Amino acid sequence: MEKLISGTGVVPRYDTIPLIDLGGDLISNCDRVKVIHQIVKASQEHGFFQAFVVSKSLRRLQLSFKSSSSFIFLTPQSCREVAGKYSVEVRKLSLLLLDLICEGLGLESGYFNGNGLSQVQLMSINHYPPSSDPSLTLGLPKHSDVNLFTILLQAGEVPRLQVLEDRKWLAVDPLPTAFVITIGYVFQVISNRKLKSVDHMVVRNSKVAQTTVGNCIFPSSDSRIEPAKALVDKCHPPLYKSFIFKDFSDTYISEIINGITTERYKIHLSE
Repeated sequence: MEKLISGTGVVPRYDTIPLIDLGGDLISNCDRVKVIHQIVKASQEHGFFQAFVVSKSLRRLQLSFKSSSSFIFLTPQSCREVAGKYSVEVRKLSLLLLDLICEGLGLESGYFNGNGLSQVQLMSINHYPPSSDPSLTLGLPKHSDVNLFTILLQAGEVPRLQVLEDRKWLAVDPLPTAFVITIGYVFQVISNRKLKSVDHMVVRNSKVAQTTVGNCIFPSSDSRIEPAKALVDKCHPPLYKSFIFKDFSDTYISEIINGITTERYKIHLSE
């Protein structure tokens, strides 16, 4: 496996990352079942995957955004229209992914749409200038996302996203027309751990400026988060306690940074 130097030392490239094609008519014919299986399997085993874009319009916006990344922070108004259209198209992608995952888990169609569980979309653009000593800083430290999932675009050709798998950090190479989808902790809870969230971080580079564009899908602040009733029975008891999303999200980041685990949200079967 090829090695590379990053802000945290030498790490291997993730050369077996699940790649899922959502293009063309794959999701509207007999291959839909295959695509759903790939998404659920990747989310269960890895907590993330890369997905090739669905539509030509989204592909054009994706490439436009990548070409704009070098000057977006100098003249942000020049990218406002692209960013707005991009956000709308990525929202469509997020709803498609939710429909496919619902079907794969055996949840009713629209489960995440009618109760506020996917109500909020936050678009976050992060730019990391070159660092003279990347080992002293991280773009974003180790964390798992607080949300349902994140649709991440890595602008450029230098790997900056690293994921933790089997206690090893692995670098995720950017692909020209693909997004990285990372499963968040809320999805892990709702799926009753059928899907898993993944620890990851963004590292800096000493020579190349780096830009990432993340579209994060959140529940509304007053949503009640708990394992879906359709996924719970005598043989599959709930593994997490019920909580209000705002109460959880208000403390989640600080707890993760301070090394506090999410153990208090789990139900131990001996209880």
